[in-house]
Amino acid sequence: MPVPAILFPADPLNPRRPDPHFAWEARLLRELGGEHHLVDHDALLAGHAEQAVRQVPQDRAPLWYRGWMLPSARYTGFATALAARGCALLTSPAGYATAHELPGWYGVFEGATPPSTWIPTAAAMAPGPEELAAAAARLGGSGPAIVKDYVKSRKHEWHEACYIPELADLASVGRVVARFVELQGEFLTGGVVLRRYEEFERSADGTGSGSGDDSGEGSGEESSGRPDGGSDDRSGRGSGRAVEARVWWLDGEPVLVGPHPDAPHHDVEPDLTGVRPLVRMLGCRFVTTDLANRADGSGWRVVEVGDGQVSDLPHGIDATGLLASLIAA
Repeated sequence: MPVPAILFPADPLNPRRPDPHFAWEARLLRELGGEHHLVDHDALLAGHAEQAVRQVPQDRAPLWYRGWMLPSARYTGFATALAARGCALLTSPAGYATAHELPGWYGVFEGATPPSTWIPTAAAMAPGPEELAAAAARLGGSGPAIVKDYVKSRKHEWHEACYIPELADLASVGRVVARFVELQGEFLTGGVVLRRYEEFERSADGTGSGSGDDSGEGSGEESSGRPDGGSDDRSGRGSGRAVEARVWWLDGEPVLVGPHPDAPHHDVEPDLTGVRPLVRMLGCRFVTTDLANRADGSGWRVVEVGDGQVSDLPHGIDATGLLASLIAA
């Protein structure tokens, strides 16, 4: 079977080189004897997938992608353009959407992640009062929550467009959601998500990952989100920041366990006992899970699930095992 190659975004200023953010991965891949090719990420986002993959050799399959986030529809166009060149991504468009967007993975991880509900939207328009009241009721109707879309939050506008102190205060829910939708604008993905706010263990020095993502006190999302609206859910309130682990899974097995990219110097040893069967049940080949420990010591929670192709690596981590596993898959 052919050895997989990896596609990286090209440097916008020098299309024959990898984007600087991913250049170190490309160098390590070469040291491991792997092969990479470049794609034009801006062209992918613009819907010009055929133009974006011009540097990929004909009949070069199979392929992984390691790069910036793509909306699911653009990823589908990406896969179609590659197929026209006789190439195949190892993560299908359906698999990408499942891991990348909360409604795709939530059903499998329900119970292991903060309770969530969502309201699909066809455009950047805030849900009405009745829809928001029904969504709040589905989360129990009281207590704190977080608002985000299927992929991103506005954690940098924490009080303004992210954190809802009390679901029973429907006027406040409406204000925060409306502001979130306004700020996301054309980048709103899928719809509006409400998630229960949970308290996670914090670092004493404040250098941990952001407190207060879509799920409560953790961070979240894949991180490689340069072109998208919103943020990666890494800010919050209170002293210190939630300490998280990011686990990289390939075919249901953890191939890299490390700190979250927002806190690359923290040592983390998450308990994967309950997570492993859920990852396998999800059925996606290459995914990440962000995990945080509850502040009351009751156990590790899944803060976020992501597609491994667009999940960022923490600075300074040894990714040898991860990349070696990908080209051996």
